[in-house]
Amino acid sequence: MDKQYLIISPCRNEQDFMRKTLDSVVSQTVLPAKWIIVDDGSTDDTPGILAEYAKKYDFIEIVTRDNRGHRSVGPGVVDAFYEGYRTTSIDDYEFICKLDLDLILPAQYFELMIKEMNERPRLGTFSGKAYYYTNKGADLVSEGCGDESSIGATKFYRVTCFKQIGGFVRQVMWDGIDSHRCRLLGWISQSRDDEATRFVHLRPMGSSQKGIYTGRKRHGFGQYFMGTGWTYFLATVVYRLAKRPFVFGALATLWGYIESALKGVERLNDPKMVAFMRNYQWQCLTKGKAKATEIANKTGSERWQPAESVYDIPAQSDNVGQ
Repeated sequence: MDKQYLIISPCRNEQDFMRKTLDSVVSQTVLPAKWIIVDDGSTDDTPGILAEYAKKYDFIEIVTRDNRGHRSVGPGVVDAFYEGYRTTSIDDYEFICKLDLDLILPAQYFELMIKEMNERPRLGTFSGKAYYYTNKGADLVSEGCGDESSIGATKFYRVTCFKQIGGFVRQVMWDGIDSHRCRLLGWISQSRDDEATRFVHLRPMGSSQKGIYTGRKRHGFGQYFMGTGWTYFLATVVYRLAKRPFVFGALATLWGYIESALKGVERLNDPKMVAFMRNYQWQCLTKGKAKATEIANKTGSERWQPAESVYDIPAQSDNVGQ
């Protein structure tokens, strides 16, 4: 149990949320062997709060980065993650988790993550489901994330799988690309909704430091960068028309994709994954996402070679579209 799992948490200016996350992790029924928290140049009271907890809990280590002058989601978050990643030996652990500092986790969260992983050898990445408070905190509502991917705010990975897929691409949509690479290589990526693993997300999903419009437009760019085809993308835009913010959010997403195409922005250079993903997306359109995922996971057993090295962990950031 001593070296079962490592947590790495990138953070910047999280003073309003982080105590709830810190308290929920240090109260886990199975504690992490190490928790590396990367302060990505915070200018609020984040450093002071981190110092307070690191002094109290010896498994918490703080890594401090210089202030870049702004909050950077997507590639900035992944860069900060790898700043912490480089300070330890990943092979000392069986599992690794990328965890945001704006969450409240149930007490048995990591115990149940480990149990599920141990029972299912092909399960490469797993998470519970994200919920958020609305109506002035009176209601807890699901973020509506699909079952076919672990949630970006708490990516719990088998180290073997994490290394084989090359970790996280340092760009927007890193938390979708990883799951497609998992399925390509025969691993299973999944999130599940039950009371024991539901967690609270204290910041709205898909938002941005500059507002919802920027966040939705960034999502459109991310779909373009990842290689999503027009047919599937337009279907997702139509689906989003009825999601908050109504119409506006969907149109912002559409413009993010179109603008990237018009500018000829560089896309992910991974032909095998993109071809696999587009076939999977077509299956989602014609058979439904649940059936498409079931088929991909069933046929994936033939491709599953966990000892084989496929992707390399990226050494530096992809600066496209930041």
